Amino acid sequence: MRLSRFFLPLLKETPAEAQIVSHRLMLRTGMIRQEAAGIYAWLPLGFKVLKKIEKIVQEEMQRAGAIELLMPTLQLADLWRESGRYEDYGQEMLRIKDRHEREMLYGPTNEEMITEIFRGTVKTYKDLPLNLFHVQWKFRDEQRPRFGVMRGREFLMKDAYSFDIDEAAARRSYNRMFVAYLNTFARMGLKAVPMRADTGPIGGDLSHEFIILADTGESAVFCHKDLVDMPAPGTDVDWDDLQHIFEERTSLYAATEEMHDADAFAKVPEDKQLSARGIEVGHIFYFGEKYSKPMRAVVNGPDGDITVHMGSYGIGVSRLLGAIIEASHDDNGIIWPESVAPFDCAVINLRVGDAGCDAACEEAYAALQKAGRDVLYHDGDDRPGAKFASMDLIGIPHQLIIGPKGLADGNVELKNRATGERQVLPLAAALAQLTGA
Repeated sequence: MRLSRFFLPLLKETPAEAQIVSHRLMLRTGMIRQEAAGIYAWLPLGFKVLKKIEKIVQEEMQRAGAIELLMPTLQLADLWRESGRYEDYGQEMLRIKDRHEREMLYGPTNEEMITEIFRGTVKTYKDLPLNLFHVQWKFRDEQRPRFGVMRGREFLMKDAYSFDIDEAAARRSYNRMFVAYLNTFARMGLKAVPMRADTGPIGGDLSHEFIILADTGESAVFCHKDLVDMPAPGTDVDWDDLQHIFEERTSLYAATEEMHDADAFAKVPEDKQLSARGIEVGHIFYFGEKYSKPMRAVVNGPDGDITVHMGSYGIGVSRLLGAIIEASHDDNGIIWPESVAPFDCAVINLRVGDAGCDAACEEAYAALQKAGRDVLYHDGDDRPGAKFASMDLIGIPHQLIIGPKGLADGNVELKNRATGERQVLPLAAALAQLTGA
């Protein structure tokens, strides 16, 4: 993509309303634009990152055996009355009526709807276990939306729902999502710690939040230090036997502020105690028959009807952008993990109009595109310092800098955004590094 043809409305000044790093940088880099309190338009740069995060989430859900569908944003109030949650959910639910005076709501979550889909389509225990997920926009009418996409009213969420014949099978499904979440966040360059958490309005008696540590985290968290450094389980696991991985992670102390037990935490060796601020990036629940029983979600079993056991598993896809920025930035801007960066690399032309620079940049741009790299060509007339600043601000991982002085010696410069390392080398060698050739 040529920058001259891209829509990238950068801001020189930090908006006064932005209180945390991710909000400031997302506004300054033109990733989002606020349209109402807690509601944002996703501009091209932000949308590119959003889709890359979504793709990783989808791939890891499918690897763990979940099947994707798509449910609507609007739901019938009667479904929520069946489960008993319609009146209990509170003012965060946006309640509306259509032209026929039917009561509806903009979905904050989908337990009721997925249960209705299941009970109308699945009839026998032989079709279990089943895990269905989608990535869909949600709305929760936060009383005080703030911190940009970290606590907005409209947000993109991946929510999955498991159906099993009994508690033992449901806990195996829970473990699959537990492991899938660890792998998902690791692919985004995040170290997420699973912590026992309050089940809240979702319900149930087993719940874990996946927390990344950040100074600007929304709540206090407490854990054993070893959990932060544990590597992700990876994909080479026995997906039918994950209890040992679950026990390895949950045997060490980790809890959010709501679930914190000071006496239990005191038993952790003092040099292993970690108290910090954390950002929730995922939340999983096992709630048994909480929804299936009142909504009569049953299957035919060998000895009669069986009320299915359920779990739900959420990841804040849009929230993850803010969380990644909070975890990975410096004074110059965003440092994207390569897996979610909006562009893989940038070609920076230091003197547009110079025949040699133009020719070398066009050669590099064509070669990178041919190799399948997502490349941004900075072909504007800005001064070199401004070009460097803008590419650092938006966090392009690899920057190929081409100017007349370097070309006179047969060289270009290759910069790594994360490490700051700079290499001076021939163009062919730089392209070989960027394309893996």
